[in-house]
Amino acid sequence: MYIETVPNRGSRPAILLREGWREGKKVRKRTVANLTSWPTEKIEALRRVLQGEALVAPEAALAIERSWPHGHVEAVLGTLRRLGVDRLIATRRSDQRDLVVAMIVARLIEAGSKLATTRAWQATTLATELGVEEADEDALYAAMDWLGARQGRIETQLAQKHLHEGCLVLYDVSSSYYTGRHCPLAHFGYSRDRKRGFPQIVYGLLCNREGCPVAVEVFAGNTADPATVRVQIEKLTQRFGLTRVVLVGDRGMLTEVRIDDELKPAGLDWISALRGPAIQRLAKEGVLQLSLFDEQDLAEITSPAFPGERLIACRNPWLAEERVRKREALMQATEQALLKIVVATQRARGPLRGRAEIGLRVGRVLNRYKVGKYFRLSITETTFAYARLEARIARDAAVDGLYVIRTSVPEPAMGAEDTVRAYKGLAVVERAFRSLKSVDLKIRPLHHRRTDRVRAHVFLCMLAYYVEWHMRRWLAPLLFDDDDKASGEALRSSVVDPARRSARATAKAQRKRTPEGLPVHSFPTLLAELGTRTRNRCRVRTDPESPPFSQLTEPTALQQRAFELLGLFPVRATAKS
Repeated sequence: MYIETVPNRGSRPAILLREGWREGKKVRKRTVANLTSWPTEKIEALRRVLQGEALVAPEAALAIERSWPHGHVEAVLGTLRRLGVDRLIATRRSDQRDLVVAMIVARLIEAGSKLATTRAWQATTLATELGVEEADEDALYAAMDWLGARQGRIETQLAQKHLHEGCLVLYDVSSSYYTGRHCPLAHFGYSRDRKRGFPQIVYGLLCNREGCPVAVEVFAGNTADPATVRVQIEKLTQRFGLTRVVLVGDRGMLTEVRIDDELKPAGLDWISALRGPAIQRLAKEGVLQLSLFDEQDLAEITSPAFPGERLIACRNPWLAEERVRKREALMQATEQALLKIVVATQRARGPLRGRAEIGLRVGRVLNRYKVGKYFRLSITETTFAYARLEARIARDAAVDGLYVIRTSVPEPAMGAEDTVRAYKGLAVVERAFRSLKSVDLKIRPLHHRRTDRVRAHVFLCMLAYYVEWHMRRWLAPLLFDDDDKASGEALRSSVVDPARRSARATAKAQRKRTPEGLPVHSFPTLLAELGTRTRNRCRVRTDPESPPFSQLTEPTALQQRAFELLGLFPVRATAKS
């Protein structure tokens, strides 16, 4: 018996099971069954049986001895190499470079301690891809020491790639609480993590105007933000060799003293903003008038108090409403807490007494809500009373929604709207801090004792964010991130308005699907999805002498699209012995 394919004009060929025999010199045949409706796989299986081939079930023929998640390693390591980060670390391959690269990739895939990292990368293909299967935590510490000694050279190369004369440089500072002991950098200071019982470290991040990280510096935990500026100026001018850049920093960092004592002598321009008291002085002097914003939300003004500088006043009605709402909510919460103290002084049984004791209770309330300047307080040995300072509230409300950008950049070089847009660019540095601290890379907890180890750890996290920053840009069509920011910018009537998401980003957020029908992900969940592409170690059950071989699973449509966006295509399943 055999299977024969019979052409059929105008229709699909007929697949027939036939039996043949010979009668004298003639060959006779008859059709036993019509197999046209059978699936192709079933027809091929029958054909092999008729040819005398012994068929074995797939699970009986092939044994998968082990599987390792591979796709996320493939994506992150491939992007790192595409960016040339491995060559930035060292031009020649070495054990130290491989370990540093492995730690960068592991930071993006599954952040953890150095011991946890050595355990986690054995559960993926990362260790075998870089040949670091035998490395332990001591080897990682030694590699960190090696990396820390090369930080200056690596940052200089990054600056050559992403900074140039006359460019904008974004700078901001953050902090992370410290859970180890005996590190000279760990001190108590202003905690942005709201961990008052823990010491902390402070670190400043330099980025280009798009938010790509270039350099990071670690400071003692009690270092004030303005005190970090001098180091950045020296880094830009001396190490990077830049003589004309515009440093963009927030109002709490680029203070009057820093501008006069450090930025001006260095010959650098700046963009910052005025603090609340300075804005109120301008309003009191009549320089800043609300009538300026009758028909516009942005106006340039000048003041003798800021000679040689441009002041760009902006008014955001939405921000004004939000500040009124928040102030009122905080004052009401304060009044409710203060009223309890009043009741405590008037109760018949065990009344609250003593100026010091009453003042202590009041101080706790004011420290909690931070609006004590709006209340008049009266404390005696036996009584307590409070009242709102309506004139002070009205004076502050008059400048709600107003902020003033200050810059030394002349108008021909940068218009008013571009200056405001540059200052708002500090938001991308805040996003970097969110990724570094908690979202993806988890710079904390910090357990390292030595100063150089802490600095190397933070620098390692910055390099990991450098890879993530590029991956996010390229993978934006598959992420909830806005991949059409130009359209969103066009929806804004003014640069002062809040940022708007594009129609494409809004559609992705609503439907949770891309225009091609692929599911939309966050960056961590997309990496997890890529990790389901595995490398399998297989062997043939029917041939005990055959060597094992590796087989990659075929990429899904989502995985294939992600690899294409990363420039790592074509990606196909491959086998090697």
